[in-house]
Amino acid sequence: MPIPGAEPQAEQRKMYDAMSIDQLAEIWRALQHVGLRDQTEGTWDTTLYFDALPHDEPERALDLVLAVLRSEQDQLVLMQLGDKFTTTLIHAHAGTLIDRLEREVTGNPKLRWLLGGAYWWAPSAPLKARLEAIADIESWRADRDASRAMSETIDFASLSPAELARVWIEQSGKPQKDQNDLWSELRDYEREITNNEPDRMLDMILEVLKIETNERMLGYLAAGPLEDVIGMNTIDRVEREAAANERFRRLLGGVWYYSAPDELKARLDALIKERW
Repeated sequence: MPIPGAEPQAEQRKMYDAMSIDQLAEIWRALQHVGLRDQTEGTWDTTLYFDALPHDEPERALDLVLAVLRSEQDQLVLMQLGDKFTTTLIHAHAGTLIDRLEREVTGNPKLRWLLGGAYWWAPSAPLKARLEAIADIESWRADRDASRAMSETIDFASLSPAELARVWIEQSGKPQKDQNDLWSELRDYEREITNNEPDRMLDMILEVLKIETNERMLGYLAAGPLEDVIGMNTIDRVEREAAANERFRRLLGGVWYYSAPDELKARLDALIKERW
């Protein structure tokens, strides 16, 4: 089933509430393959619906979890259930769901496996003990570690800005299910050069601008690396680059800087022609 397009929020909720659990499960499964580059208003609104579901309707959310466990074979997709449903269900609703969970795990090793990554979110020691007794903690941890393992290692410091830009584009566009330790190490390296080598971060941003045109990716570039690197120590160069590069000037329109010092704010105000 394709992911529906953007609808008014109330209408969208009515549409999803009217769907069967199997239909919802199919949409949720498809959504896990959507990366930043492919997001639309429709996929974003759908994500928000699913984010709210375990908070607002825990029984229906658990029904959805069970439906996905029955129908999905891709383990990376199944592991997203842990991040996006099970931890919230356990943390916020373990008290009301524990009896049902104890019944549902009978003959359901996939559910035991999933609980292995969420049992410790239980809000009390007695609930945690009951969940631990039915969770397959060892299998979950082994699969989690395997999913995070990198198929390659990259020495980011040895890359040219253009090479680093290509890695940033590749990693930043991946669906969440495919983000492994290499993705995490890149985020750590971004923070390192933002703090210690801000010119290298600006060099990478400029290289990304040369080859990337997707608005979602550019929005992330602006609200992430560019926003983080802008400060009184970099504003002189930012002004120079904006004067020479209209795409860079436009990218500044996606930076949030209202809590910046007055001088920095005034200088950015002078550069930015249009806010996103």
